[in-house]
Parts: sequence; structure tokens; C-alpha cells
Amino acid sequence: MKNYILALITLGFFMQVKAQTLTTVIPDNDSRVITTGVPFLLIAADARAAGLGDMGVATSADAYSQQWNPSKYAFSLAKSGIGISYTPYLSKLVNDISIGEVTYFNRLNEQSAFSGSLKYFSLGEIELVDGPIDTPRIAKPNEMTIDLAYSLRLAPQFSMGVALRYLRSDLKIIGVDDNPAPASSIGVDISGYYQSEENAYSDYNGRWRAGFALQNLGPKIKYDDAGRENFLPTNLRLGGGFDFIFDQYNKLAITAEITKLLVPTPPITGREYEFTDTNGNGVYDASEDELIGYPNSPVTDNVIIDGQTTDVSFISGVFQSFGDAPGGFSEELKEFTWALSAEYQYQDSFAFRAGFFNEAEEKGARKFFALGAGFKYSTINIDLSYLFSASRVQSPLENTLRFSLTFNFGDGEYDEY
Repeated sequence: MKNYILALITLGFFMQVKAQTLTTVIPDNDSRVITTGVPFLLIAADARAAGLGDMGVATSADAYSQQWNPSKYAFSLAKSGIGISYTPYLSKLVNDISIGEVTYFNRLNEQSAFSGSLKYFSLGEIELVDGPIDTPRIAKPNEMTIDLAYSLRLAPQFSMGVALRYLRSDLKIIGVDDNPAPASSIGVDISGYYQSEENAYSDYNGRWRAGFALQNLGPKIKYDDAGRENFLPTNLRLGGGFDFIFDQYNKLAITAEITKLLVPTPPITGREYEFTDTNGNGVYDASEDELIGYPNSPVTDNVIIDGQTTDVSFISGVFQSFGDAPGGFSEELKEFTWALSAEYQYQDSFAFRAGFFNEAEEKGARKFFALGAGFKYSTINIDLSYLFSASRVQSPLENTLRFSLTFNFGDGEYDEY
């Protein structure tokens, strides 16, 4: 579909990037949403994680662990596998915007595993016409990542992993933007995963799971030579869960996860930040208002806000993100998202999933319920998920069916311990 609506949105984006060299927008101080570059990295591309409420750092290993916690591959029961997933985006408006992902993993031996993936975000086709008789030009803006990971089992019940990611964002349009070169950066993930042995309780057996992941740690990405640099969506995921193993056929997995963006909070700016009567007449004049700006704004580089410079590196931003919210500790807590999920499995051949994701109203207002199902036949797994928005802000993925297909090779070749 030749998406004229998307053309207007994209052109507006580039006009805003260029305008940042002249002015800085004052945000609504009652709603300080943290924004980053390449935000598509935070979208769950695989149907299993989507059906569990966008979580995966502490769930059991599957082919798509690369996006959530590659350490889990060291606990995979299959020797290797390939996963393919497809997620329509803004499906209520257009039919050519989507996220696709291909993932491969291979357990090298009892202790280690290697994995890699390609994630591609297509923004469809944009038809550009200079005049009524001119031949249309077709633009296809897109973003993508390529990553490799290695995981190692450091103990029978614990593994760690490290991943290196290349990010490329090609949103500029030749003939519209003066510098059409794509933006790019690199990121690193560090993760860990714990899975206990199966223990016997009074009425069932059980197993504990826990995981953490520091994701997308890397240099800021710059979309325009004159514009500001944007932080990558560096985030910290923490999760834990428990498997209720009732018998050899029935299992119920309960999991909880919290996530925080490790990116500085936009400061309070303008009138609501500066109340200094600079001319000493006892009256606050609008002309005395000082525009402070966003972190690392090209207009206000090196301005001091609460003792901190606005020129913040990505490493400094990680540590600053835990204590820079203008609203104090209560606002810092609102920057955590959380999710709860349940997954019922029957005979390892059928799974039913449900999850809930929550984000504070002031930080984006994403709230949704998710349902999912999985089917296994021989070495093939098919997963589906569906999202129901529970927020006043409509989700781009609302009423969207996501689909994943997995091929496992050497399934059952490895034991858990």
C-alpha cells in the first residue's frame, strides 16, 4: 500500500529534527515520557513473549531468547533451532508496516551456546510526487538490527551471556533530507539466568526461575548532523517465576518481570523550572523565563541542571537514570514497567498463555492484556498472540494477531542437568 498518511508523519519527523537546531520544545511537566532512538527494539517481536505480556527475561528457554535473555540457550533441551516471527504494526491504518525477526541458536556443548538474529522494522512504501505530471518516487524507510550472542553455563543452575548488536535506522528520504545517510550505532547486552532443579512438594513438583538482562548499552544514535543525539533504549530487565509441575502432562508457569529504561528523565524546563526574579522588581516577567532544554540539546549544551550538565554520555546516563526524576523517588518508581503472566502446558504439545503489562500514566500509559497459544508437532512449534488495550492511549498493536514459527533440531538431545 502506498501510504500517504505515513509520508506526512515521516516528513513531520524530519522537520522536527531540523527544527531542534533552532528551538527546544518544553514538555508537559505532568507527563515526562522518556524517549529514545530506535524504539522498535522494545517491541516484542515473537508471539510467545507477546502472549505473556511482553516478557521473556525469566521464562523458560525458547528459540527467541535472543531478544530477551540469551543466557537461557544454555538450558535449551534442543540442540539447535530456527525461529521466524511476524508482527503487523498499525494494522488498523495500513497493511504494509511490520516487524519481522529471524533467530538461530546452537548449543555447542553441555556448557555453552551460540546464537544470532536479524530484526527488521519496515515502515512500508511512501510515494513522493513533486508535481502532478512527475513520475512518483518510492521510498521504503526501515530500521534493523543484527546481533550475535554467546552464553556459558557457569554452574549447573546458572548461566550468563553477552550479545553484540549492530543497529541501523534508515528513516531519511532521498530528495527530502539533505543528508540521507542512515543512522547507526552498536549495543551490548549482558544477561544471566537461573533455573533450579525440579523439587518435590506436597501436591506437586516445582522449579524456580530467575533472570536479568542489561540491554542495548551503547553510544547514542544521531539522525541528523545538526540535530541532537538520541539515547539507545538501554534498559534493565529483572524477572522471576515458578513452574508448578502437577504430573508428566500438566505444567503451569507463573512469571513476573519489571523493566526500567536506563535513560535520563527529561528535566523540567522553562517557567516551571526557573522562578528567579532576575531584575529585582519583585515581579516575575515572562521575559525572564529561561529555556533549559532536554539533556544534550544542541541549543543548551553544558547547561547545569541540579548540578548536572545536560551533555550526558550514555554511561553517565545509566547511573543518572536512577535518581534524576524531577518528581523525586515517587517519579522514579513510575519509570518501572511491570508484567505478570501465566502459561499452561499440556504434554509439551499445547500451551495457553495470558499476560498483563502495566506502565504509569505519566510515563507512556501502556496497559494491555494479552492472550496466546502454542502448538507443537514433531519438531515444529507454532505460536500465536493477541493484544487487548486497557489504556486510554490506543496501542499500535491492539487487535493484532502475531505469529511465530519455530523449527527445533535435536529436540531432547540435552537434559536440564
